[in-house]
Formats: sequence, C-alpha cells, structure tokens
Amino acid sequence: MLEEVERWLSRRSWSAAERPLDRIMAAKHKGGATVSVVLPALDEEATVGAIVTAIRDALMTSATPLVDELVVIDSGSTDRTAEVAAAAGARVVHRDAILPRIPALPGKGEVLWRSLLVTSGDIVCFIDADLKDFDPAFVSGIVGPLLTDPDVDFVKAMYDRPLGEAAGQGGRVTELVARPLLNLHWPQLAGFVQPLGGEYAARRSLLERLPFPVGYGVEIALLIDALHTVGLDGLAQVDVGVRKHRHQDGQALGRMAAAIYRTAQLRLSRGHLVRPELTQFERGERGFVPRTYAVDTEERPPMRDIEEYPVHRAA
Repeated sequence: MLEEVERWLSRRSWSAAERPLDRIMAAKHKGGATVSVVLPALDEEATVGAIVTAIRDALMTSATPLVDELVVIDSGSTDRTAEVAAAAGARVVHRDAILPRIPALPGKGEVLWRSLLVTSGDIVCFIDADLKDFDPAFVSGIVGPLLTDPDVDFVKAMYDRPLGEAAGQGGRVTELVARPLLNLHWPQLAGFVQPLGGEYAARRSLLERLPFPVGYGVEIALLIDALHTVGLDGLAQVDVGVRKHRHQDGQALGRMAAAIYRTAQLRLSRGHLVRPELTQFERGERGFVPRTYAVDTEERPPMRDIEEYPVHRAA
C-alpha cells in the first residue's frame, strides 16, 4: 500500500461513533448546508418503507432535522414500491418524469444522475433501497464528515457484508473485480473498504461536475472521477457497522462485473470496447445455452451541462 494511502487511512477513515449526532447537528446549524437523501428503487416494496420510516423518525424530526428532503426515485417498479414509499412519508418521483426530453435508460446510474434534477440539498446522500434492519447511522455517519469538515467532498460507507451465515463474505464483485482493478490502476483508492457500496454522500458541487454511467459502473466511476477532481484528501470513508441486503445470483454478478470492468477500461483509455457484450451460459434441456447481454456503454454527461439544471437550481 502506498504511504500516501496509509496516511489517508489515519486521517480520512472514521467510525460513525466519532461524530455524535449532536455534533453533526451543531455543524449543520452553523454552516447552513441542506441535506437530501435519495433512495433509487426498483421493486423494493419489502424494504423501502422501513428505510424511509427509520430516516424520518430519527433524522427528520423537529429535534433532529438533519435530513431536509427524502426522495425515492422509482426506476420502473412493477410492485408497490412507490405506494409503500409514499405511505411511509417519502416524496416519490418516477424516473421517466425527470428530464422527459431525454428518454430514460435502464440502470441505477441513470436514476442517480436524474435525481440531481429533483433534489435541492447542498449535500446529496444515496442509500440503496434493499437494505434490511436499516440503521439511520448509515445516513448520519456518511453525511457527518461533509458537515464538520469543509475539506471533505465525498464519503463512502464501509461495513461488514455477511453472506448467509458467514460474516464478511459479501462483496464478491468487489473482491474479484473492483479491488484488483483499483489496486493495480488507481492505487490511491486501495484504502476503500467498500468501493462499490451503494451508500455514499457527496457535495452537490462535486456531483454535478461528474459523468454518470447509467448502469452498475456508476459507483466505481464516481469514486475514480472524484479522485481526479478533488484529490485523495477530498475523499473519506466511515464505518457504519453491518449491511444486510438481498444478494444477487452468480450470473447477475457476472453482468455487474463486466459493466464495472468496462467502466474502468474507459477511464484508463477513454476508448471504445470492440465488443461491449457478455455471453453467459445456462443449462437447458439439451445442454448449455448461451445468453448474450449488452454491457452498459452509455454515460450521462455532468449534470451542470444539462440546460434544465441551472433553471432547476435557480428555482
């Protein structure tokens, strides 16, 4: 590990307990920054309501008004995600209702990018909507450094990810793809425990300058591009405990890995893939059947380049 990264770990890697909520609230009151929490959601009716309720009950009260707005972006759910989220107290916006002149593409990154147009907070905090046993410290933990330290621009959550009964066995794409890529090509980012985690917060002034891959590559892309934009000392991570969520099957992880590899490749070369596809195999009645999937190849430009965005910010 680079000496620079070792120093960074000692200066920019914290536990959520190091910033009690009263200290965070005092910093928010003093600085006047506003906080938006965004939950991208696709068919998450089983978990989204409990997350919204936990955030509202702990961080949106008159005594603790840490979060100023809580928005669920529905990415085309076919279940009751939107109804459950709204009943729990979130503002729900459908992906297709945001920036309708640009047809929406499927993918998490697309939803996160569009969320900048329907939120107003100086700090934007992204939380996955499939978390179980949700702890509001996921929000306060990663928002805290942005309110207390003006030199920090981007904060990732770090946590244990149990896989079944085995502790610390989650993050398979992280360990097999993302961590090797980062260590080999962006060694300054080798200190991040969960580089692909979906829980992170950043200053709007940074996010609006970054391109967003529309799919699974969004997390590694934002981390790499934030490094090049604000430098390693502008990045941080906070230990928030344990993350429990729905695990995907091996083939879904393969598609995720391909998208992440492609995103990294583009940032290394800014070139084009010869064949942006991934073929996987499923056993059928007559043997193995090939299934070919497109690898995400679209990226959205920095939001500040979208003509509607200055109008939204001025409103």
